[in-house]
Amino acid sequence: MADKKIKVTMIRSVNGRLKKHQACARGLGLRRMHQTVEVIDTPENRGMVNKISYMLRVEEA
Repeated sequence: MADKKIKVTMIRSVNGRLKKHQACARGLGLRRMHQTVEVIDTPENRGMVNKISYMLRVEEA
């Protein structure tokens, strides 16, 4: 069975954010504004997405 993936795009900067929020963005593989990455839809990744949801746009891949 293929793993479900989600597309995550950073729409707000990590500058001036909490260190934990910056770490979540890096953990998802996001480095810069308007960058899009595909991550596997796991509970761990969903937790990071939920924590910094105000900085992201999330779509089903």
